[in-house]
Amino acid sequence: MRAKTAVVLGAQWGDEGKGKIVDVLSERFAAVARYAGGHNAGHTVIIGGQKFVLQLIPCGVLRPGCKGLIGNGVVLDPIAFLGEVDKLRKLHVAVDERLFVSNRAQVILPYHRMIELAAEMAPGRQKIGTTSKGIGPAYEDKMARSGLRVVDLLMPDLLKTHIEEACAEKNAIVKALFGTGTVTLDPAKMYDEYAAAAEQVRPFVADTGRMLNDILAAGKSVMFEGAQGTMLDIDHGTYPFVTSSSATAGGAAIGTGVGPTAIGTVISVTKAYVTRVGEGPFPTEIHDAVGEELRARGNEYGAVTGRPRRCGWLDIPLLRYSNQVNGAEWLVVTKLDVLDALAEIHICVGYEIDGKVTDEIPADVKGLELIRPRYKTLKGWQQSTEGITEFDKLPAAAQEYLRFQERESGAKIGMVSTGPDREQTMVLPEFAAALDQIHG
Repeated sequence: MRAKTAVVLGAQWGDEGKGKIVDVLSERFAAVARYAGGHNAGHTVIIGGQKFVLQLIPCGVLRPGCKGLIGNGVVLDPIAFLGEVDKLRKLHVAVDERLFVSNRAQVILPYHRMIELAAEMAPGRQKIGTTSKGIGPAYEDKMARSGLRVVDLLMPDLLKTHIEEACAEKNAIVKALFGTGTVTLDPAKMYDEYAAAAEQVRPFVADTGRMLNDILAAGKSVMFEGAQGTMLDIDHGTYPFVTSSSATAGGAAIGTGVGPTAIGTVISVTKAYVTRVGEGPFPTEIHDAVGEELRARGNEYGAVTGRPRRCGWLDIPLLRYSNQVNGAEWLVVTKLDVLDALAEIHICVGYEIDGKVTDEIPADVKGLELIRPRYKTLKGWQQSTEGITEFDKLPAAAQEYLRFQERESGAKIGMVSTGPDREQTMVLPEFAAALDQIHG
């Protein structure tokens, strides 16, 4: 019997609109669990015109009957978390006894931000384009077995010793490697701030792995919420221009404490085009006025950083690769309405590298940079699709665009987003039936 779970993740380089999709689907689930990343993620949800931007907290918390869990695979900045909780309370979103943080999650401390910022700014070093929020260095400490977990944050003596030792080490590293030794961290001040924060975090801390397994054992359904996107995955993305965690479906089990057999349906979210923030290869990037038009119409600016996103044409080989890596059964297409004004729409259907035709994603950056996309051109529809919630009411050319994407990607289209609001969402009948099976 298939597990009563679904993983919702990004098929591209993040910013695909996962937040809205998780919000739309979460009314059918007892709990939504984040399994990777940190407050570098930005999931935007618009409900009745009101905008919510969530970074650490799972989008399911916006549904009154749904619990939100932050899994062990997430790195937690306590100050950022408490700030987000405070914002939700001011917006009258109930979080107490509905929001939980894994006691095994790793903690981000100020020296992680210092290390990351110094590395990004150091002369001669390759820039990755990080958000400089300390995510990468926190994962580095986790793998080096020198990190601080949430359970440790709640032990004052251990916290104090850890901060004193870590500050001495990190201050020395920054001075030796990056030449920015004039900026040093005060361990006493840091301890006072984070010991106080720990007491505010304490009511949210739980063994979320056990909670999830108990929810599943009771026959209830769980959604796993991914962060970033498949092409930013530490193993399967465009390395080294990637994030530091497992953004693919496999990360859901490791990052929450459920077994791999608990992973049921995988739902992959893709924009109707492609965007990327920061550095790194982007084969189908548009460098002309059309790219600017997509950015303007799609409001393509980072929800967390505000940085403008690079825009490009839909990349079928990349989408097919992503669906294969994740075992995606269903595809959700967002921002279809952003393409409404275009007379022609190009879709990358293959690559040419050094004169050879291929649809394989090169593992190395040099290979990715040598790609020359091979495009198929489809006729645009030049009609508004905004707010349409029935497939048959879409313009014929828009229907064909979606059918082509479905045929070529290896996954069935289950939902289409035709605007930013929760209600501007099309749910196809076959997908609705599949969701009923999970929920039932």
